[in-house]
Amino acid sequence: MPTRRTALALLAGGTTALALGTAPAAFAHGRPFGPYGSPARRLGPATLYVDARGRGDHTTVQAAVNAATGTGRTLVIAPGTYRETVDIPADRTGLTLIGASGDPRDTVIVYDNANGTPRPDGSGTYGTSGSATVTARPAGLTARDLTFANDWLRADHPGYTGTQAVAIKVTGDRSAFYGCRFLGHQDTLYADSASLTDFARQYYRDCYVEGDVDFVFGRASAVLDRCHFRTLTRTDLAAAPYGFVFAPSTAGANPHGFLVLRSRVTSTAPDGYFKLARPWVPSSDLTAHPMLTVRDSHLGAGIDADEPYGTMAAGFPWQEQRFAEYRNTGPGARVTVPANRPRLTGSEARLHTPAAWFGDWRP
Repeated sequence: MPTRRTALALLAGGTTALALGTAPAAFAHGRPFGPYGSPARRLGPATLYVDARGRGDHTTVQAAVNAATGTGRTLVIAPGTYRETVDIPADRTGLTLIGASGDPRDTVIVYDNANGTPRPDGSGTYGTSGSATVTARPAGLTARDLTFANDWLRADHPGYTGTQAVAIKVTGDRSAFYGCRFLGHQDTLYADSASLTDFARQYYRDCYVEGDVDFVFGRASAVLDRCHFRTLTRTDLAAAPYGFVFAPSTAGANPHGFLVLRSRVTSTAPDGYFKLARPWVPSSDLTAHPMLTVRDSHLGAGIDADEPYGTMAAGFPWQEQRFAEYRNTGPGARVTVPANRPRLTGSEARLHTPAAWFGDWRP
């Protein structure tokens, strides 16, 4: 039986397991920050260095965040596993987080809270938002070459009903993630906004996201470009569906929800055991009108081509939401039941682009 810390490693995708806590030899001796300087040779006064082995300014990411007051600070994080929760306040605008090795598998921020995990002070459970390993609130946040993970496992807690376990919750406008990995099971990547009237723009480029239930969700105006989404098998279920990749909760007044392009969806589960998406209309916003466009992407056999969409709550069927596809390929993109595959026309597709989503922002 795999432990909670090794299960995600074995399922991390590809042939290389996620090495939680094992830094590459080149960084383990002498130059933990690679080309990004060091406390003795600082790139600039706005740069702080994080190393769990004590060779930086701080040994934890949260300590470095606490010290990074003001705007435009950079945290360079040495390879290693940082088992902690991190809360980045909204006033850390323009903050940049960099994994020093350039390989996101080397630098991992991970914890294991879930929705149903009791708080230590006895005040109840964490809830979905409170379960996040990292909570990123500031505008203008940039992250590169990092892994954000939540390695809580259902098998360890069979009595839990709150099984959502978020790897990262992002609420800031103009947030950008490049070459990052997001590992979890249910509710892995929470791409959200600070309020119903805040249409936070977010960009995810060349990222890897894995999970099972609603593992990319929220109300942000998020573009996921050239990303790899990996659906995981489930030993606790005997039949399909195992889960859903996307669960947008776009505010009704927001013209832009999730835009997925030039990406791919693969699976470790049997063929057809996953839905592409279902709409999330939360009780806190019954006027939500979820929006998802998936275009120019490859949908693997894990996606149910006959019925790729599902409904989360009675009264909010997926057919009444803003779901659309355009020029997708792969066995999961086959149009076997046309009524179940809403598709954009060529003229409509010209309005579903990063430029339309981002306006005056160019990440």
